[in-house]
Amino acid sequence: MGRSMGTDGEDVVIRPAIAADTIVLGRFGSLLISLHHELDQDRFFAATERTEASYAGWLERQLERQDVVVLVAEVEGTVAAYVYGAVEGPDYMALRGPAGVIHDLFVDQEHRRLGIGRLLLETMVGELEKRSAPRVVLSTAARNEAARRLFAAAGFRETMVEMARER
Repeated sequence: MGRSMGTDGEDVVIRPAIAADTIVLGRFGSLLISLHHELDQDRFFAATERTEASYAGWLERQLERQDVVVLVAEVEGTVAAYVYGAVEGPDYMALRGPAGVIHDLFVDQEHRRLGIGRLLLETMVGELEKRSAPRVVLSTAARNEAARRLFAAAGFRETMVEMARER
């Protein structure tokens, strides 16, 4: 992985996540859930008082899997962001062949717009490609314009549109 420079000159270290990171990643996961819920309360469930601990525990178990990649970005020794992805086989429900799938990318509020998300995204793509992923896919909330701009600028193209209808 390694060191990089953020757009404001901060030293950013991208490294694999370890079990000790999952406490802060549980908080980030809860914030990610809340962000999605704020964007569309009908589509995305809300975080609860148990979300942080539940997500942290789940993510800690994911760290043991060979097909999973979890990376963190540290700024001045503090975990400021993370990305979670996996190499997956064919998915008939998604109508796609084997792929690296990026499931989560989150940058803490105070570290946004510094290039950290882009660094994490590019590092994750490289890690998934090293594991022989023939393509990398991800999804984001339709109303998450900042994420959509980031992904498009990184070379991702829209391939699917999810639609929802409530009762």
